[in-house]
Amino acid sequence: MANPNIPPLDTRPIDAEDSETSPACVMTFNANDPSGAGGLTADISAIASAGAHALAVVTGSYVRDTAEIFDHVSFDDEAVTEQARTTLEDMPVSAIKVGFVGNPENISAIAEIASDYADVPLIAYMPNLSWWEEEAIDNYLDAFRELLLPQTTVLVGNHSSLWRWLMPDWSGEKSPTARDIAKAASEFGVPYTLVTGIPLPDQFIDNVLATPQAILYSEKFERFEAVFAGAGDTLTAALSALLANGHNLQAATSEALTYLDHSLDAGFHPGMGNIVPDRLFWAQADMDTDDDDEVDENNGLDTPPPLPPFDIPPNGTKH
Repeated sequence: MANPNIPPLDTRPIDAEDSETSPACVMTFNANDPSGAGGLTADISAIASAGAHALAVVTGSYVRDTAEIFDHVSFDDEAVTEQARTTLEDMPVSAIKVGFVGNPENISAIAEIASDYADVPLIAYMPNLSWWEEEAIDNYLDAFRELLLPQTTVLVGNHSSLWRWLMPDWSGEKSPTARDIAKAASEFGVPYTLVTGIPLPDQFIDNVLATPQAILYSEKFERFEAVFAGAGDTLTAALSALLANGHNLQAATSEALTYLDHSLDAGFHPGMGNIVPDRLFWAQADMDTDDDDEVDENNGLDTPPPLPPFDIPPNGTKH
């Protein structure tokens, strides 16, 4: 029986922000990562850091630690579809991010959902799948190429991974350029490709946003003498959130790469394996406030240099 002598609690109204000032929503399809290195953990942290709200759809779970991936357990496509459509019926989404989703059936389900939201940009990340069985890799890559790339606005991936996937018969004396890879991606309907980790002399790597016709943005960083887990998900999630918040594609790419560089620089070693990016580096109490880099109020992300306007098209407009 309730105690009639308990005094009433003081209450105050919730000051809910209206839709014009509230964070943009980014839907991300990815696997749970119990180690916290990548997957949905990386997505949620990076999206929040870039000032957006994550709508996280679980497509399965890795069995892994910080050193390696041992296995993956997939959700069925109906469970993925129900998660996404229930959320999409409730909230507007400004960008869709796709990571590793486990099987061709889930790829098909996500492609169908994306086609129903063709005005929303879709940013797809292709990770290194060398830990998986060869037949599973081939089936997954074939489905991704045929079903999801035609819906993709920006494809993100490491130079080596994209090269071997999209250009397996490359016979040039030199490695393919970012424009070569962008051209291969465009044959499946992708207008923009962000190629990361391109080897350069003197321990530098280049990161290039390209179309088949042009280099739209490039930035090089000094290579870290460390192995990281979750860098690709971190970059792609941040890029998705920045696009959702209205940045043009070049400015969003610049800021997302800078955010990744800071996350890697602040990376930590929680286990016995690889280093994990600190995606919340900006929240550390001992952050050096005298840094020469100008930091804005957007959770510590560097203010990008001014760039000419460059509107990003939605997905589904490239056919």
